[in-house]
Amino acid sequence: MGLLVLTQDGRVARQLIGEDSGTEKEYLVRVSYPMPQGDVLVDVQKVFPAAQLARLRHGLSLDGQPLKPALVDWQNPEQLRFVLTEGKKRQIRRMCEQVGLKVVGLKRIRIGRVVLGQLPVGQWRYLGPHERF
Repeated sequence: MGLLVLTQDGRVARQLIGEDSGTEKEYLVRVSYPMPQGDVLVDVQKVFPAAQLARLRHGLSLDGQPLKPALVDWQNPEQLRFVLTEGKKRQIRRMCEQVGLKVVGLKRIRIGRVVLGQLPVGQWRYLGPHERF
């Protein structure tokens, strides 16, 4: 799950998740790559085709609508880092499925300039004076 923003201000909510939102959301996504012979590889980065990574960045569509370009790079051999400026329902999972990846873990680590950081699971905090949407 990762970072959540709780607000009662509809303007802030629309700015973060509205259809015309340009706010970046950053995720760490742990993936597996099922092989035809049934094996699931741990070092996905080594065998995942570069052309499919390029499709994740730009070239996919969901529900008949082309997706905005995304920043997608390898964080480590089994984890991708996504930076999106839109947020369709189950977007990352559906994008990964289209290129043959299975999402096994997903964590939002940033929304705009607000970073999850070292906040323990289940804890919350107010935004700092430098954190605005």
